[in-house]
Amino acid sequence: MVAHRLVEALRDRDPAGTWRVTVYAEEPRAPYDRVALTSYFSGRDPADLALGSPELWADPLVDLHRDTRVTAVDRAARTVTAHRNDTGHVTTDHYDALVLATGSSAAVPPIDGADLPGVFVYRTVDDVAALRGWVQQQAERWARPVRGAVVGGGLLGLEAAGALQALGAASTVIQYGPRLMPLQVDEGGGEALRRLINAKGVAVRLNTSTTRIRPGRDGNARRMDFADGGRLDVDVVVLATGVRPRDELARAADLPVGERGGVVVDEACRTADPHVWAVGEVACIDGACIGLVAPGYAMAEVVVDRLLGGAAVFPGADTATKLKLSGVDVASFGDAFAHTPGALELVHADPVAGLYTKLVLSDDAATLLGGVLVGDASAYASLRPMLGRRLEGDPGAYLLPEGAGAVGRPQTTLPDDAAVCSCNNVTAGTVRAAVTEHGCTDLAGVKACTRAGTSCGSCLPLVKKLMTTELERAGVTVSTALCEHVELSRAQLFDAVRVTGLRTFSEILAKHGRPGLDPAARGCDICKPVVASILGSLGVGHVLDGETATLQDTNDHVMANLQKDGSYSVVPRMPGGEVTPEGLIAVGEVARDFGLYTKITGGQRIDMFGARIEQLPHIWRRLVDAGFESGHAYGKSLRTVKSCVGSTWCRFGVQDSTALAVELELRYRGLRAPHKFKLGVSGCARECAEARAKDVGIIATDKGWNVYVGGNGGFTPRHAQLLAEDLDTATLIRTVDRFLMYYVRTADRLQRTAPWIEEVEGGLDGVRAVVLEDSLGIAADLDAAMAAHVEGYADEWAATLADPHKLARFASFVNAPTTPDPSLAYVAERGQVRPATPAERADAARPVLVAGTTLAVRR
Repeated sequence: MVAHRLVEALRDRDPAGTWRVTVYAEEPRAPYDRVALTSYFSGRDPADLALGSPELWADPLVDLHRDTRVTAVDRAARTVTAHRNDTGHVTTDHYDALVLATGSSAAVPPIDGADLPGVFVYRTVDDVAALRGWVQQQAERWARPVRGAVVGGGLLGLEAAGALQALGAASTVIQYGPRLMPLQVDEGGGEALRRLINAKGVAVRLNTSTTRIRPGRDGNARRMDFADGGRLDVDVVVLATGVRPRDELARAADLPVGERGGVVVDEACRTADPHVWAVGEVACIDGACIGLVAPGYAMAEVVVDRLLGGAAVFPGADTATKLKLSGVDVASFGDAFAHTPGALELVHADPVAGLYTKLVLSDDAATLLGGVLVGDASAYASLRPMLGRRLEGDPGAYLLPEGAGAVGRPQTTLPDDAAVCSCNNVTAGTVRAAVTEHGCTDLAGVKACTRAGTSCGSCLPLVKKLMTTELERAGVTVSTALCEHVELSRAQLFDAVRVTGLRTFSEILAKHGRPGLDPAARGCDICKPVVASILGSLGVGHVLDGETATLQDTNDHVMANLQKDGSYSVVPRMPGGEVTPEGLIAVGEVARDFGLYTKITGGQRIDMFGARIEQLPHIWRRLVDAGFESGHAYGKSLRTVKSCVGSTWCRFGVQDSTALAVELELRYRGLRAPHKFKLGVSGCARECAEARAKDVGIIATDKGWNVYVGGNGGFTPRHAQLLAEDLDTATLIRTVDRFLMYYVRTADRLQRTAPWIEEVEGGLDGVRAVVLEDSLGIAADLDAAMAAHVEGYADEWAATLADPHKLARFASFVNAPTTPDPSLAYVAERGQVRPATPAERADAARPVLVAGTTLAVRR
């Protein structure tokens, strides 16, 4: 990554071509983003990890030699000897300047059995590909979940544990020390992090030393022994115990190396040889090697400046880090451990909510020195640039969750020289200049102009806020237009459709489309689904009625979830997770008779995978006859209301959470919204339904119910925030009614409840005033809208089964309605079916009418 940055910066700053660059890459691919390696396990293509523009490697002044290892450096002759791995060809090339950007390798601890099959390191694309292949192989071999373990509880170890989870393996983190991420978080933060990791289903063993990895009868790793006498059965082990600088070339060339490795460089990143430089993890600067990408990028810029005759020096290491693990928000920056003399520590801890926040301040409690954020790192982007600067307002306000408290967090104005993007060394002034001097009017333009947000992306919310503020200050109206066809925002369009009573897309586009819009315009993939959602929210007919059918996304169009192999999954509604024995038998018989793969979802429902499109009505018929209805797993609507067993069965329960969950799910089923939303109801503070992670979370108290809002999963997980306390059941339902209807009417397209609360006028306090105090005078209207929804609900599956015209849509081929798609093939795995791989499909030698997914063809 650092080598790529150096080449990119040199070509940008040397248009005259003073320097020609040759890059030797030991791996068989161009530079890629190692920081995002974990995303490879979530289905991301390795090609998507490639850094920068492909045109860089086509530049005539840049030569990239892949799969080539430099074996020797002759400093006297100024030559390097390179060995081509695939052909064995050896070349010797002369250099005027040599930059060592060899990075580091995974450190393998001296554990007996560390070389067994099934033990992996986690460093390169090839490493993670081998790990994924092994886990998949073990999953096919054993009729049980794969058992995984990660040795090392640091940043990389936790990401590796998340990777194992993404592959469907059980995961245990083995940490030698007393807490997780010991280099980034303190004791309090480590305890909060442990609870969050446990809640994700990852076991943690602290203060545990691994002494041996034992093989099974097949010779593969099968058991771990610990110094305390404990043991753990495993199928795969990942070693994530740190890295070592790859300084072997420097050592062989008699260049000075640090006490703990790494080639020693000065503030200009130059070694003892004036013609040799070192950057990134291999460089030992000020006595240390720095294993983070942002300092490496800074070193690359320094070397480029020096090669072009400048006098730049290394500015110091920005050691801020952010954990990239879905559902676990952790960040650390600056003097996180308060080593500065006289430093003060300001701490807020909420173990129930899983939050721990610490700010380190100067002795006068005014200047920010560092911080630790666990459970909610939303303040990271705005706090990190303020390091070494005075905080505005009460520092304690920064400790509260986003939107909490009477006034919320202070709105800090960043000075122009404050670093916004540490990966690319972009300041707030540079972002502002992109708007005022270079004419950038959208986020994509600012990113292209400044490179801010093009690496890890954690700074993008702050970059967008700076851009928007600067545009507004310049008098530029920031467009909230829905798309090229509609000037209104989604919220404005919702109100317009509600007031005018228009009920077809053609009428809506004719009335509310942009002035001068071609009357023949048919809309686009933005405005069509939005109008479909608005009409659905207003209770306008079936999703497949007339013109409305042509507006739907793929999933809504067939009322099932499209899967990657072209088949569909079916999810019947099970309110609150409650189902009768007869219902379970019926679902099992349907899955058996149609050969479907079944899985319990995170929302306490049963998902059935592998249905062909022509099978859907037959499956629905069986389910509807058994008393089930559509679970709306395909829609931007209510998904589930998760519940625990509550006071009915649990000895800790203080309220009947299951009954309330069933009532709420039946009340809000089918409610279309800007995005999917989920609810959770817990019968006591033990929180077994994980209500604080839901869009609406309800937790029982001795006095009634507490309601939390704005909890989301996805790429930016958020904890729900307290809206109201100790409500009786009737007041609770009315409060949730109003909250959901206010969200449906005012949120932007595809906006989850968490960002909506942040952006809606007044934030959480504003929402509370509308919902509980009727500050806008719309409470009666919201109540009436929800009552109309409840009264007008009809099951979409049953309605489709009763309409022959709608049923005619469910066929794989227009010219062969009863013919199944022969490109779908399945094999057995763990007692059920799974999609066949391309090789398995090829072996079957089945005739194929149409290769790939069935498409909805629109005029």
